[in-house]
Amino acid sequence: MRKRLFYLLLTLLLIATEVFIALFVHDDFIRPYIGDVLVVIVLYTFVRIFIPEKCGSLPLYIFIFAAATELMQYFHIVELLGLQNNDFFRVLIGSVADIKDIACYFVGCAFLGAVELLRRNKK
Repeated sequence: MRKRLFYLLLTLLLIATEVFIALFVHDDFIRPYIGDVLVVIVLYTFVRIFIPEKCGSLPLYIFIFAAATELMQYFHIVELLGLQNNDFFRVLIGSVADIKDIACYFVGCAFLGAVELLRRNKK
């Protein structure tokens, strides 16, 4: 239960950080790159609320999900689903595919993979 609470609090903190970046940081590095690195970490901590143990491959699964989302952006999934006028879904799914986003997702997931390895070796 302690791990679930830890991941819940960490998820909320990271979401607050993402919202802060989205609303107040308008630069050429933090918002486009660090924000994308953090989004996969948010997904990881969110999943860990429900699966706090024994999922060492989670960083890989998160990367595949994030890359698939970027691929859907390339094929304009928001328009295909008729959601282009819905701000929430347009922001959530995204509407512009960029290979740099996938690189950022990879960096975030590589960091998470390193954390998983350290946790495994510590036990």
